Amino acid sequence: MPQDASRHLAEGPRVGIRHFTYADGAEFTARARESKDLHHPWLFPPDSAAAYAAYAGRLIEDPTKAGFLVCEKDADGAIAGFININNIVEGGFLSGALGYGASAHAAGRGLMREGLDLVVRYAFGPMGLHRLEINVQPTNAASIALARACGFRLEGFSPNLLFIDGAWRDHERWAITKEMLRTAGKRT
Repeated sequence: MPQDASRHLAEGPRVGIRHFTYADGAEFTARARESKDLHHPWLFPPDSAAAYAAYAGRLIEDPTKAGFLVCEKDADGAIAGFININNIVEGGFLSGALGYGASAHAAGRGLMREGLDLVVRYAFGPMGLHRLEINVQPTNAASIALARACGFRLEGFSPNLLFIDGAWRDHERWAITKEMLRTAGKRT
């Protein structure tokens, strides 16, 4: 679905980020179906209209979640991937847990790195968060490389953290704080 750049919350040289809409369902589910091999066994994004409607509804309506589509600026706004901030906690914690996935056509092109940088800056800026965490299965080398490339640090290991693909899976915990972003010379 072509998207006007004015709908982007933030832009980089090649991508912009924007919130999910219900109207994105057809493209999102097509990208999810095209990307099954890339995502398995770590991630299972919705690949049907009904599943997308429920998924997008949670991201749109639940104040403890924020969903972002990473859209290419020079490809009619094609969805290159998605990044969600879940479990958003306010008050003294000001944190959230990130989850993400690339579309197969965008994998390995640096678009998700650009998108994740934009989401981190947006989270620490307009959203007012202080800390973001990514939980990654240790065998997901691409996801770990993305977290590392975007300045996240390895903070620990959590056995049996999440129930994925029929079993409780171990995860590494990667995190970044607003201060780390400033120290790295990136502006919020």
